[in-house]
Amino acid sequence: MAKTLREEVLSAAAGGNPEALRGIYDALAPSILAYLTGKGCEDPEAQTQEVFLTVFGKLDTLTGGLSGMRTFAFSVAHARMVDDVRRRERQPLLAEFQHAHDVRVSASAEQTVLESGAGVAALLEGLTPRQQEVLLLRVVGDQSIGDTARIMGCSEGAVKQLQSRALKILKDRLERERKEAPAHERIA
Repeated sequence: MAKTLREEVLSAAAGGNPEALRGIYDALAPSILAYLTGKGCEDPEAQTQEVFLTVFGKLDTLTGGLSGMRTFAFSVAHARMVDDVRRRERQPLLAEFQHAHDVRVSASAEQTVLESGAGVAALLEGLTPRQQEVLLLRVVGDQSIGDTARIMGCSEGAVKQLQSRALKILKDRLERERKEAPAHERIA
């Protein structure tokens, strides 16, 4: 393919002659495109364009005549192919989510907390409904005092008082249970 080119075309192209540049492109582009396609490049047409942008930018510094230019063009094509492979290796493979095939099941955060250890429900026994609500919002729901007050429709002072009383009841209960536990079960 490059055999149809003459050295004069290369000299004219190095001087910026559009017809000479087109002649080089027409002679080499099909081979470059076929090479990049054969190597599995993701977008061989775009890669071919990039190859010629590089080649045309270096025409005035190339040595070796038409053979040297052809070798340089394929060297650039090879480098673009390697860059393409490396880029794709760094990117994760994307797969479409198929809900019907997803068999994973997990409990909600609320369900997990309610079913955990001693059980929140058992822990809250003996508290008034308002004290329970304050503790659930503040501790389990991680709400601020102001947000808890807005949710419950009361003042921040009322939330603080309800929380303080509820925590004192829980503390007293834990101390009573610790004293009643056999000596070998007590935690120092």
